Order: sequence, then C-alpha cells, then structure tokens
Amino acid sequence: MTTSLQGTLRIPVSEGDHVMGDANAPITLVEYGDYQCPHCARAHTVLPVVQKRLGSRLRFVFRNFPLTEIHPDALHAAEAAESVAASAGDAAFWKMHDILFEHAHDDDDALDDEHLMRYAEQAGASADDVARDLDSENFEPRVKADFMGGVRSGVNGTPTFFINGRRFEGDWTNPASFVDALEAAVS
Repeated sequence: MTTSLQGTLRIPVSEGDHVMGDANAPITLVEYGDYQCPHCARAHTVLPVVQKRLGSRLRFVFRNFPLTEIHPDALHAAEAAESVAASAGDAAFWKMHDILFEHAHDDDDALDDEHLMRYAEQAGASADDVARDLDSENFEPRVKADFMGGVRSGVNGTPTFFINGRRFEGDWTNPASFVDALEAAVS
C-alpha cells in the first residue's frame, strides 16, 4: 500500500483543541471532520480500533470542518458539540461527538435542533443552555476558526487527517493499514 504525507497543518495543536490522549504521545492525529459526513461517520468506526492498537502512543485531536453547502445540519451539530464542551467539559464533548456520529444518519432530521438538544442531555449538558447557544450563535466563531484553520492547511473535504503535522493521503478505512501509517510517521 502506498501512503503519503504531504501538506502541513498550519494551526498547531493547542489547549483550545479537543484532545484525547497524552500530550506527550509520539503520534498526534488531527482530524478535520463534519458530523453529517458519511465518510466521517465511517472514520468514527475506524478510529477506536486505531486508538486501542496504539494506546498511549496516540494523541487524537478533532477539529470542526462543517461542509454546510452539502450538509445543512453540520454547522449546528458542531456548535452544539462546542456548547456541550463549554458547559459540561471535555468528557461530555467526546460523548456528544460519539452520539452525533452514531446518530447522524439515522434519518434525514437526525441532526436537527430538536435532536441536538436530546443528544446534549445524553452527553450531560443542559438542553436549554445548548439551545440558547445555538440561537445566539455563541460557538459559531469557534467552529469557523477550526474551519478556516483547515482551509489554511489545505483541507477541502472530510475527513482529512494530519499525522504529526503532515497531511495524510493514504488509506484510513482499514484500521491495520492506518495504524501502520501512523507508526511509520515516527520511525
């Protein structure tokens, strides 16, 4: 299998990012994703396998890249996840992240605001707080900052992955191949 790392992550990982794993892990995987994207939903099933295989050697970062022209509910889904993070913490963000990907394609309105409120409660946040944040667009600037950071890094579709700051253009759909590519980045 041929893989390549090209392009550079222009916005370094920082305290403002949603991070799972040790800050000192030798491998940092950044995903630019869209909660309504079917390919991102597929990646969401691959990543836990990769994380389990690599354990403490992997730090995973998720950044929002809602493709609003083709995924009309993606922006509000990303804003809701950010609201959950702000009000209920990082663990709640990751729970919301999982819920969004697990339900995004249940039906056509699986990511409408009514569903987002239910998911927020399941993640441990107040549905009323999230509804207020969506109405006032409190987290739209955060989501847009992620998006623009992706644009600056050459992201034009989802999911897009960066391994240790370099864009990954290989096969992420096969967990074993993806693990091999991640391990190769540090060897």
